[in-house]
Amino acid sequence: MKVELSASLEQASAPFNPFITQYLTLKTQPFYVQKLSCVLLVDDDQTTNYLTRLLLTRLHITDKVLVAHNGREALALLAEHCHAPNAPSCPALILLDVNMPVMNGFEFLGAYAQLPETQRQAIVVVMLTTSLHPQDVERARHLQVAAFLSKPLTSQHLTDMLGQHFPASMGIQ
Repeated sequence: MKVELSASLEQASAPFNPFITQYLTLKTQPFYVQKLSCVLLVDDDQTTNYLTRLLLTRLHITDKVLVAHNGREALALLAEHCHAPNAPSCPALILLDVNMPVMNGFEFLGAYAQLPETQRQAIVVVMLTTSLHPQDVERARHLQVAAFLSKPLTSQHLTDMLGQHFPASMGIQ
């Protein structure tokens, strides 16, 4: 059923949206040597989450993707999955939106900075947003965000970011 739904969405959307077409024409050959343990998507937009998950899956970056629709849900998932150092279900990467209800990306980062070191030591946080306002970029820099990328996330942006922050996953020593 899930495959049929994906296929019909792909067929219906591809002719009208080049962004979706990019996701649907990706090669399914893995090019990562070591997959990430887990990726956490923090975004209230279901379409963005669907497309990002599809990109992560098609590029064989991880087998486990967690989704939170706001910062508060993300903190709860981190508490659940990062209870011990090097917990296998703890995300290695967080893709974080700026503008969300309940708790936005900057509020999340403030709360995240207060977490015990064991819950955040091996996590790379990347802001993935439509807001490229210079003030937001500067604010993110002060909050120790690894990267500030504009939506939509492309395979090239993802590959570049992984090469910089997860060289082992790319086979780089």
